[in-house]
Amino acid sequence: MIRLLLPLLLSSSLVVPALAAELKPEAVNNAELRKRPPGEEKMDPVAIKAQVLLDRAHFSPGEIDGRFGDNAKKALAAFAASKGMKTGAKLTPELWTALTAQDQDPAIVTYKITKQDVKGPFLAKIPQHMVDMKDLPALGYTSPREALAEKFHMSEDLLAELNAGKTFDKADDEIAVAGVIKPNETRKQKLPQIAKLDVDKDAGTVQAFDKDNNLVGVFPATVGSDEKPTPTGTFKTVSSDADPTYRYNPDYEFKGVKSEKPFTIKPGPNNPVGSYWIGLSVGNGYGIHGTPDPSKVGKSESHGCVRMTNWDARLIGENLKKHAEVDLH
Repeated sequence: MIRLLLPLLLSSSLVVPALAAELKPEAVNNAELRKRPPGEEKMDPVAIKAQVLLDRAHFSPGEIDGRFGDNAKKALAAFAASKGMKTGAKLTPELWTALTAQDQDPAIVTYKITKQDVKGPFLAKIPQHMVDMKDLPALGYTSPREALAEKFHMSEDLLAELNAGKTFDKADDEIAVAGVIKPNETRKQKLPQIAKLDVDKDAGTVQAFDKDNNLVGVFPATVGSDEKPTPTGTFKTVSSDADPTYRYNPDYEFKGVKSEKPFTIKPGPNNPVGSYWIGLSVGNGYGIHGTPDPSKVGKSESHGCVRMTNWDARLIGENLKKHAEVDLH
């Protein structure tokens, strides 16, 4: 099996320009690499552009937030390895050239908000405890801003920063968004059919391969926890479902869930397993799924499953061969 060796992440390896007083779309689209101190604490035009380009190349940085954290660095290291470059997570001039040369479309584009985007219904608040979700009719978004941010793989903070003064609740308003999908589409372009998934708990990645063992995508993930470790071994996918319901079984004994009876939570992007589920032959409810909080992918523990952003889980699921092989290690 082909495997990318992701080099150790370098905490001070990103070379980016300082952020201007107000973040403008043209600043991102025209961003060029300069030798400046790392910009991990503030949103940065080069970081935003790099994240968008990595997303479009299917080396997912997870949520595009303009801060180029660990998930973006892992994506950059994987992209570098795929090009035979040994720069790892360091955004060198050579790596920047390779990233920008293969994709010259604008990183930030204009999008006109539709009636569907603002239609709702929207939840006033997501219950803190899982057991309190069971009586809700759906686990939808809490606002048009949340829905639009997820649609374009962005953090809500970045969406707001690029659109100062916008309320995101008016149809026909034009806003600046990450150019991760084509006009009139709701998701990224399709991948080649995925025949194999390699899930690495330590690296926090899911790598996707086609039938000829060619790498077709790398995605960040939270893989299990100390309390509920993900099993190791080679398994098969047994299901692939959009908008899943979530059924809690008391036998799971999740920390913080106080219920002696099973209960079911309705579908929605803020469902505990997000908006996509890929079942595995592990048994006992293990799978690969989305999440209601994309900012925490790779940063917080899961209940034993493989947690990804909703859009990455959907992209994999919609391009997955039936009974694809999944190597968990």
